[in-house]
Amino acid sequence: MSRADEGRLIHLAKRREREKEDHEKQLKKLEEDKEKSKMGISGKFTANYDSVQETMRAQTYGLLSLDDMKNLQKNAISSRDLQVARGDSSTSQLPEKSVNTEKDDLVKQHTQKRVLSFAQDDEEDEEEEPVFIPKKRLGMDPTVDTSFLPDKEREEEIRRKREELAAEWREMQEVEKNEEITVAYAYWDGSSHRKNMKIRRGNTIAQCLAKAIEALKKEFSELRNSTAENLMFVKEDLIIPHFYTFHDFIVTKAMGKSGPLFIFDAASDVRIRQDAALDYGESHPAKIVLRSWYEKNKHIYPASKWEPFVPSKKYGKDFDDLTGI
Repeated sequence: MSRADEGRLIHLAKRREREKEDHEKQLKKLEEDKEKSKMGISGKFTANYDSVQETMRAQTYGLLSLDDMKNLQKNAISSRDLQVARGDSSTSQLPEKSVNTEKDDLVKQHTQKRVLSFAQDDEEDEEEEPVFIPKKRLGMDPTVDTSFLPDKEREEEIRRKREELAAEWREMQEVEKNEEITVAYAYWDGSSHRKNMKIRRGNTIAQCLAKAIEALKKEFSELRNSTAENLMFVKEDLIIPHFYTFHDFIVTKAMGKSGPLFIFDAASDVRIRQDAALDYGESHPAKIVLRSWYEKNKHIYPASKWEPFVPSKKYGKDFDDLTGI
């Protein structure tokens, strides 16, 4: 190794020692600064915490609720932060005047709460119900059509009117159903035995048959043990189900195969002209028939013309067509 190389190595070694010493000094300085900063921060927080605690002790007395305690702590912290922001790092307490003011407010608050809690029952009786004052609409042009816009008041008025009309209609229907009508009927056992009965419009066909049995069983022995289910009600060549009411046919102006169903006070059994369009005011009387008799004779006239009633089927001309003749 030459002398130049030895000198270069010695120079590098000294340089590394100096760098190592500088590095150690920097580490030592950083540790000292860190300790100082810790002491300073902890001192500040301790001073602030002590100041807040002293303020809380000065303002607190007796038993307080959790909400009051939180409010006092919040006020104390806000006051301390304001002092720190102004540069006043002293741990002096709040002015005695503000402390006394807050104490007075707390005393009034607790006193008022106690008074209200004890006087609640007495004041409930003395309080009057609030008067509802409807809001007035301002700034609307009455000449503009706003019927297409949603309006709660208008909708409520429409709903109320609908309920009133529905109640009025139901009342009228009840009055009409209780109205008495005279039903012309004939017990049919191959020949006609004409009878009349008074019944309400709201009665069903089954009720009409039960009443007919009571009137006919003394004269016809085969009806003594019969019920409404053993009989059939035939009107204008249509077999009417038992659950229909007379009011149903009167309201709907139902038509049968040979005339209107709702005219029950017929003038005669057989029509002279045999034309429902000409003598629509004289409909046939209803026929009351035993089911057993119908099963034996349903292939013989007039039972061969009878068929079950279908409400949706159009059997002949409408009543409005007949009235124009």
